[in-house]
Amino acid sequence: MLLSTLFFALMNVCVKLVPHIPAIEVILFRSGVSLVMSYVMLRSQRVSVWGSNHGLLVARGVAGAIALALFFTTLQKMPLATAATIQYLSPIFTTIMGIFIVKEKVKPWQWLFFALSFCGILIIEGVDTRVESLYVWMGVLSALFAGLAYNFIRRLNTREHPLVIVFYFPMVALPLAGLYSIFNWVQPQGWDWGILLLVGVFTQFGQYYMTMSYQAEEISKVATLNYIGIIYALSLGYILFGEEFELATYLGMALVLVGVILNVRYKHQLAKRESKVPEKKPG
Repeated sequence: MLLSTLFFALMNVCVKLVPHIPAIEVILFRSGVSLVMSYVMLRSQRVSVWGSNHGLLVARGVAGAIALALFFTTLQKMPLATAATIQYLSPIFTTIMGIFIVKEKVKPWQWLFFALSFCGILIIEGVDTRVESLYVWMGVLSALFAGLAYNFIRRLNTREHPLVIVFYFPMVALPLAGLYSIFNWVQPQGWDWGILLLVGVFTQFGQYYMTMSYQAEEISKVATLNYIGIIYALSLGYILFGEEFELATYLGMALVLVGVILNVRYKHQLAKRESKVPEKKPG
């Protein structure tokens, strides 16, 4: 999971290194690399690339594409750590939309954790003058669509091969990004080509190592390591882009992460408690 988080952080850096390339054009390159690598992996395992739940698979692809387009835009327009922090709201939206999509129950304590995270967002918006409100709320909207995509994945979890779910994202995103890029193409120059290629490569490695960690260990034990990403973002932002923050901004980031992590831990404790409750025998 630490390797996965590092690769995703490097992907974010690559996106930020090409602010002159439209975010959707960056997705075009990312999707092209991911499509080829995912297809090769599926064929090597002799798994059909098409799946059977086409509606949910396409819906997951569309939601993921919208989330990524918004996130890449915020990466290009905001400090690296700020954009990454706002994206960590996605587990909250996953839980809230899970009420309707997968019939998940939300406890009163969880609403308190959600409020804590949103207080952090409001602090960041109010204190960091480099951050425009438009991009803050674009980041929140990105997290919302990511939460929607995760819920579609949860619905598909036992019905489709994981690589098929991964494959459908670039398959849906590629034509959408391609259509946009035809009319808004910005020609990459020099190192841009290598950076755009690395966006796709780092993404694929990040997804690969994340999948390995979830398969090898309980999700609750490795999921919180994902939040080490904020340390990567702060460090890389400072070293590569000279990004520094006021104390209040760090407080806002901390509130966002504390709220999200408390929610994850609380859900894990509830799941453990429910698993220990003995089933009632009839009669």
